[in-house]
Amino acid sequence: MNSIDEFDLQILKYLDGDGRMAYSTIATALGVSNTMIHQRINRLIEQGILVGIKPVLDEKKLGYDWGAFTGLSLEKDHDSSRIIEALKQIPEVTECYYITGNYTLYIKIIAKNHEHMRQLLYEKIDCIPGIAKTDSLIELGCAFKRNIIF
Repeated sequence: MNSIDEFDLQILKYLDGDGRMAYSTIATALGVSNTMIHQRINRLIEQGILVGIKPVLDEKKLGYDWGAFTGLSLEKDHDSSRIIEALKQIPEVTECYYITGNYTLYIKIIAKNHEHMRQLLYEKIDCIPGIAKTDSLIELGCAFKRNIIF
């Protein structure tokens, strides 16, 4: 089990606010050395708690105005690994989850417009062998999105 303390949580809160924040800035704010911050961040990476620092893109400013959450029913659930690999080849599929209930997988799709969404659903996703049915909900906007930091 990975153990983190209150100090690690403070570091994560700073990085969550700005992933590009300099270690020296975090060190100054927390009253410790740059070396200590560097060591703590390396440990968080080694433990798999901090899995990377990536930019958060505003999809709408990049021209992707449509989003959908789509449940996928599979012909055979044991085919999920192969289907996931096929979904990874579609850049507009940005998330994929295993779920319980009526579907095996749940994906997030972004598209430029309704025609692009139709093409993604009918000409790419529905054509993946092993997908029996899709059911989509159109996203109207994101109320909030965040990392879990205590």
